[in-house]
Amino acid sequence: MSTPLLHKAYDSGLFKEDATALITSLTQHLEQTISGNAPKVTTTKDPKEELAFWKEYVKNPQSSSAFFDTILERSIHVHHPHYIGHQIAPTVPVSALATLLSAFLNNGMAVYEMGQASSAIEKVVIEWFTQTIGYTNGDGFLTSGGTLANLTALLAARKAKAKHDIWNDGHQERLAIMVSEEAHYCIDRAARIMGLGADGIIKIPVNDHFAIRTDVLQSYYDQAQEKGLTVIAIIGSASSTSTGMYDDLEGLYAFAKAHNLWFHVDGAHGGAAIFSKTYRHLVKGMEKADSIIIDGHKMMATASIATALLFKNGQDSYETFSQKAQYLWEQQDDEEWYNYAKRTFECTKSMMSLRFLSIINAYGTAFFDDFVTTLYTTGKQLAKLIEEAPDFTLFLEPQSNIVCFRYIGDGNMGNVALHNKKIRQALLEDGTFYIVSTQLKGNFWLRATCMNPFTNMGHMRALLDKIRTIAQQLIH
Repeated sequence: MSTPLLHKAYDSGLFKEDATALITSLTQHLEQTISGNAPKVTTTKDPKEELAFWKEYVKNPQSSSAFFDTILERSIHVHHPHYIGHQIAPTVPVSALATLLSAFLNNGMAVYEMGQASSAIEKVVIEWFTQTIGYTNGDGFLTSGGTLANLTALLAARKAKAKHDIWNDGHQERLAIMVSEEAHYCIDRAARIMGLGADGIIKIPVNDHFAIRTDVLQSYYDQAQEKGLTVIAIIGSASSTSTGMYDDLEGLYAFAKAHNLWFHVDGAHGGAAIFSKTYRHLVKGMEKADSIIIDGHKMMATASIATALLFKNGQDSYETFSQKAQYLWEQQDDEEWYNYAKRTFECTKSMMSLRFLSIINAYGTAFFDDFVTTLYTTGKQLAKLIEEAPDFTLFLEPQSNIVCFRYIGDGNMGNVALHNKKIRQALLEDGTFYIVSTQLKGNFWLRATCMNPFTNMGHMRALLDKIRTIAQQLIH
């Protein structure tokens, strides 16, 4: 028998009141941030201080609307044009609404009957991806983030290229993958989870443009064979996380084909260039990959977290996992595209297809061209400003919206890396702008990722001026 408290928790009137208050707050937040009228992107606090705040907060619960407003106040504001930090998109509002709908309906999607609409929508979204890429027999699915997607793709590579049935018999051989030294750390993590060990992760050096050196692939491959390793896959970055530079995908494909390797493209960030008429050339050769991942929550502006894992040969998306689960599905041997638990790590899976289709439904697929093209062009504009400024230096001419640079002043700053570390920390504490940093060739660099389509030349000039002001304060 339900209790009065349960009746209150599920009361539709209270829900409407709380939802209306939240949407009103979010609307005001959107107006203030997109316009740049909000004074700060973030208010940085020490982790211990933030934890102490919330420990105290739970002792005196407030209304739901007050709780939501507190979250807004104490969170980083990615919709602000001064947010030029990590690779997280300012969510298109309609995609956020679709995510709310998904959370409310809570259709698990392990089996079709638990997510009929979203399962069919996912098929539609995946077919749109594969057709845009140029796959003729492609397939795939959506999963929770690039890390999980890369791991699943490498498991598919192992299934296809290992000599033994590792899924059933365990490891019978020492396997390895080849990947750029600039690849995202999740590739290393996935390989170690798979039991490849340190020797099984063959890291290839990069050239002066921070793309993988295809001219040394053969020598590294030969060394691996001499060690008794069976190389099963080679991975291209499209683009790398630190610099936003693209590997030579056509060169990697040629090597993979010559050695019967699985060719995987980690396009978590830059794979969405496939939707840009202006920048599509950056992913030339991606259509030849055996598998590709693309994050929706990076360069496609969906709510987090939604990643497409796509296969050139659709059958490969069904081969990775093969388990019996009589309580989930009756037909054990049928592919059943609509029962996604047969193909993914996830049993319970959110209705993430709604996050994509809500945008397509509202604005058409042209939205993704506009979004990617605008952000990449903004990155080039920022790089040009830096190149023209005598007191700044650009690390590399960017291919994407990721720009690495330093403040060098009049050239007599002494320890440039240390000064830039202090500048980055001061920016974080100030909160007016948000940028991050990276290590390149063993040195510290400031790193900006233009993720907001409303970031303009005025904002970028203001960022450089802010850095100059901080630098002078630190020096004096």
